[in-house]
Amino acid sequence: MSAVLEGIGKAVPPRVVTNAELAQTLDTTDEWVRTRTGIAQRYVAERGSGTADLAVEAGANALKSAGGSDVDAVVLATTTPDRIVPSTAPEVAARLGLGTIAAFDVNAVCAGFVYALATAAGLLATGVADRVLVIGAEVMTRITDPTDRGTAVLFGDGAGAVVLRRGDADEPGAIGPFDLGSDGDRADLLAIPAGGSRRPVDATALAERANYLFMDGKEVYRQAVTRMVASSRKVLDRAGWTIEDVDRLVGHQANARILSAVADRLGVPEDRRVSNVARYGNTSAASIPLALADAGLRPGERLLLTAFGAGMSWGSTLMTWPEITAA
Repeated sequence: MSAVLEGIGKAVPPRVVTNAELAQTLDTTDEWVRTRTGIAQRYVAERGSGTADLAVEAGANALKSAGGSDVDAVVLATTTPDRIVPSTAPEVAARLGLGTIAAFDVNAVCAGFVYALATAAGLLATGVADRVLVIGAEVMTRITDPTDRGTAVLFGDGAGAVVLRRGDADEPGAIGPFDLGSDGDRADLLAIPAGGSRRPVDATALAERANYLFMDGKEVYRQAVTRMVASSRKVLDRAGWTIEDVDRLVGHQANARILSAVADRLGVPEDRRVSNVARYGNTSAASIPLALADAGLRPGERLLLTAFGAGMSWGSTLMTWPEITAA
């Protein structure tokens, strides 16, 4: 048995923030951002809206794409829950009218969507669920320091969702195998220092801006490329595929340089790379489903999905694209 994709949807906030707008308050220019990241703009949630709002919209669109199917569970991949307690997924399920089903959050940051897919596949394989709604939703701009040029230009807000059902491993839409990994020895390379149980937010933390995301950009770049390439090769080996069997590479949309480096090392030509980072920026767990929804994929195309995020965490999987329409 396998998890089979049968619907996909997305949602982004209405507000678009261009590089030129950021340059009004940051020591940067549109050319500087484009050259180093490939990002031209990003979507930013308005004050008062949260991750749940984007997740509900994307989830509703995915259910519509799947023909309005009922689901037995919601798995929400997010780094930016509406509140620390409770998790955001139960509220999303309730607002979608799904009843008292299983619903929970998964936090593997930018690798979160691949982790959520693997989690949903486990629910389907064990018979806990017949259908699962998997959502990647983030409001990353709420945890990004608006005065830090190194991170403020990178991140945006958005959500993407898919509906999975139990099916056969050889049918269109089947997902797997998976490769997942982590390296907690490097957790401090990309982290929010304050706000958890170890260091609550206090006046000192606020003065140090320790409640915002910190990133060691050079080392994160090196780790991202190395780990995504190795994970991709592992999952290809498990499936008995070669890179020539892959029609489209859908990597986590961190920035254009990372996407290009991963593709180059794997030997994926330009015309088989999926990228929408110029439009959205880095939307963390939402980036892969947004890329899938926007890519104009054709039924039967074989996809390699790979992601890397804080933790450090990474994951990859394979699938063959089914005949569906994004909503």
